[in-house]
Amino acid sequence: MFKRILVLVAVLVAVVLAYTAFQPNTYSVTRTSQPIKATPAEVFAQIQDFHNWGQWSPWHQLDPNMKQTYDGPLNGTGAVYSWESPQEGVGSGRMEILAVTAPSDVKIKLDFLQPMTSSAITDFKIAQTESGGAQVTWTLSGDADFMTKMMSGLGLLDDMIGKDFEKGLAQLKTVAEGK
Repeated sequence: MFKRILVLVAVLVAVVLAYTAFQPNTYSVTRTSQPIKATPAEVFAQIQDFHNWGQWSPWHQLDPNMKQTYDGPLNGTGAVYSWESPQEGVGSGRMEILAVTAPSDVKIKLDFLQPMTSSAITDFKIAQTESGGAQVTWTLSGDADFMTKMMSGLGLLDDMIGKDFEKGLAQLKTVAEGK
């Protein structure tokens, strides 16, 4: 009986490993906001200036005491934001704005340094709605290592990051509409 259970476990592990190995080598997580009653330029201003992120970023509230540094220009292309925190779920990392197209696009290079290293591209697309407001699409994409492939294949990556994006977009809506 014990031998059968061991064989069954080995087969299940082999199936999961094989399934993971055949997942795509890249990943992408995307969420779109509800319509925002603010102009695309007002929303763009919130996103392209890292100094504003504390008001709406879903991760900032996990550790309001994290060490934060800003380098480069105040905002826009070349602006850099780094953070460091001992809190679980925050860790340390760096973001640099690679390109902006006002008021419709902000592209950011995101490097996680702790608790594990990885790099990704974050892209914010801001579209004008028919009513003159804005709608934001937030996408994170990058290369998938084995663990990322496994999480993605099981739907965990999209669910985990997607919930944070939804929270951040809702907070961005509140902040932008309050300006």
